[in-house]
Amino acid sequence: MSRAALRRIAIAAMVAAGALLGGWGGGLVWFAADLASRVEDGATATDAVVVLTGGADRLETGLGLLESGMGRKLLVSGVHRGVDLPELLRKAHVAPAQAHCCIALGHAADDTVGNAAETAAWMRREGFASLRLVTAAYHMRRALLEFRRAMPEAVIIAHPVFPDAFKRDQWWRWPGTAHLLAVEYTKYLGALARPLIIPKKSERKP
Repeated sequence: MSRAALRRIAIAAMVAAGALLGGWGGGLVWFAADLASRVEDGATATDAVVVLTGGADRLETGLGLLESGMGRKLLVSGVHRGVDLPELLRKAHVAPAQAHCCIALGHAADDTVGNAAETAAWMRREGFASLRLVTAAYHMRRALLEFRRAMPEAVIIAHPVFPDAFKRDQWWRWPGTAHLLAVEYTKYLGALARPLIIPKKSERKP
């Protein structure tokens, strides 16, 4: 191959890489701007409240919703194996006295896809048709995508929480927040693309 042809290929590759990077960057700006800034529906009661572990304020918020009658039961999904309810409450700085029969722990999930599958199975066992989903605002879009895939028939109300460590305003000036958003946006793109890459079980060849 001639030197001129190699140069043209290199230029084309650089242009394509630049376009991809520009598209990713533009999408990241949209993703950050479109994050929830408040709870849109704070009044509708659901059968269950579901908390996804992994961030500040989630468990406390879920417990508060349960205590106020916004759900009949609370599922905490993604709890580390071996962690029981009193220990979980202590780690969250919540009084153990709040533990009662209406709180269930899910230990099977390792990621958001697992959270959705674990919750769907629990909802079926309980005979529930609606839930209020509690997770961080930056995680909510991907969580809703996975939960609606796992439970297309269920009513799911988003209840985002807003950790103090997450700096939504002028996020690009905060390296920790910018990195978190970039990672979460990339994971969201992966979640969108997954059905195109990994076929459903029923579509896989034996």
